[in-house]
Amino acid sequence: MIRTQIQLPDPLYRKLKRIAKERDWSLAEVVRRSAERFVERFPDEGEAPVAWTFPTVEPAEDFLADPALHHPEVDAVLARSSA
Repeated sequence: MIRTQIQLPDPLYRKLKRIAKERDWSLAEVVRRSAERFVERFPDEGEAPVAWTFPTVEPAEDFLADPALHHPEVDAVLARSSA
């Protein structure tokens, strides 16, 4: 594991510390988990592109609505794009 030093804006630091305290984690653990989630969104350049699928809702994700509720709209978009 590599040690590094980062600079965070005060409000972000306070939020991360609060999350760490609520979950009984270290600040380093919160930052590692956050970084792991972030890099999942950017595949390695050498990987073949994967077919896009509608994202699922997970606790603490950044989606405000359940995608399953929007199934008719998704079907309409897919129908238009495959024509």
